[in-house]
Amino acid sequence: MLLFGRATLTDEMLVFQVDRLLALAADLERVRRGAPPEAMADEEAPILDRWILTQRIVPSLAGLSSGHPRLIGENRLIGTSDLWLLSDDHTWARTLSRWYKLGRPAEQSGLHA
Repeated sequence: MLLFGRATLTDEMLVFQVDRLLALAADLERVRRGAPPEAMADEEAPILDRWILTQRIVPSLAGLSSGHPRLIGENRLIGTSDLWLLSDDHTWARTLSRWYKLGRPAEQSGLHA
């Protein structure tokens, strides 16, 4: 969420958020046109292993991340930004920030119930 008005929002913050949303919108359009995640994700898309579908105010994922560009480490427990896309075979997810290759779901994830 961005606060605006008064002196709370810098141009840099607004540009960053607009760029993220434009990248997400471009990926949504590519999915609508049938492009596979492999064609859109970075070559080094982080892997999210032992993942589960979580709920905040908006859907998101949590799991063990490896190869994340900002959250360094192997099998690091993370929560993602807002979840926008989840492939029906549960192998790819697009959050507000990036694509994730999905490894094994956590037991008891509730996705197949």
